[in-house]
Amino acid sequence: MCSLKVNNPGLLTTIQDFGRIGYGKYGIPRAGAMDELSLQLANILVGNDRYEAALEITLIGPEIEFYDNLIIAITGGNITPKINGKVIDMYSTIYVNRGDVLSFGNRVDGCRAYLALSGGFKVEEVMGSKSSYLRGSIGGYKGRRIMAGDSLAASGDKGYKYIGVRRIPKDFIPKLSNKYTARVIMGPEDDRFTDDGIKTFLNSQYILSNQYDRMGYRLNGAKIQHINGADILSGGITFGAIQVPGHGEPIIMMADRQTTGGYTKIANVISVDLPYLAQLKAGDKVNFKVVTVDKAQRLIRQREERIIEIVKGFEEDGLKISVKKSRNFVIAVNDKKFIVGIQELE
Repeated sequence: MCSLKVNNPGLLTTIQDFGRIGYGKYGIPRAGAMDELSLQLANILVGNDRYEAALEITLIGPEIEFYDNLIIAITGGNITPKINGKVIDMYSTIYVNRGDVLSFGNRVDGCRAYLALSGGFKVEEVMGSKSSYLRGSIGGYKGRRIMAGDSLAASGDKGYKYIGVRRIPKDFIPKLSNKYTARVIMGPEDDRFTDDGIKTFLNSQYILSNQYDRMGYRLNGAKIQHINGADILSGGITFGAIQVPGHGEPIIMMADRQTTGGYTKIANVISVDLPYLAQLKAGDKVNFKVVTVDKAQRLIRQREERIIEIVKGFEEDGLKISVKKSRNFVIAVNDKKFIVGIQELE
């Protein structure tokens, strides 16, 4: 059954979840959401598993017509989402009705938005994941980007298991900017660079070039000096690994990165900072700052604890009643319009 139809796909819209785990040894890239924090928050808002698949929307948003009454949420970069031409809140539960049209306007900040659907998207899992890996035509919707005319279905229960609207606390909504200082852990091949090369890396501002995509970010800026060339025996590539080829300019490896590579890796961006890098676009600026492994682990643990706290708060506030149907109505009072949601309980 069709839950929504894509009238216009935007610049690049794909289905992404947390990615393919455990297949790197076979040469299969993980793929998955570039901004996995925004993916989690969108799913939490609609009552899904945190790592359920959502639409990843890049820079220019799609136009989507809904064929069912559904519950959605949009997080990540602000590309001015609208329902029937009216701007809607991000980081909040949104009820949509059959016939409603979702569109997007001007980009306010960030680069990628995430659209989660209550119940998730009904697409086949490939190697345990619904994520699209476009270079290999694997996963997602027919192994490709979303195109005009595509019809997508919701899987599972489309009704809430609680009453009302969820909103992510304002102090936990990422503040996006066109300048970012990414914290890194040095290595594993930082001994292949001169002292001056290390200083250059840590004291220079780099600009994200036009050569950037889901696979990697090529940065323009000061050249980083090797001791004896850039080539090494191929080694594993992690999300956020920073390679420095012979030309001396760093490349940050992202979600669709290859599984191995033969260039020296000077450092790795820590996990908690990767969602912010995922929101950068060409021309944005990046600096690097060294932190310890202990601090990196502490930061990601603190973020996880806060997410768990938010989820528990939602669960405690929500009534354990299943919602059979939901519908929005527009009510005009003294020339002011209000959207009122009505829920039918089982």
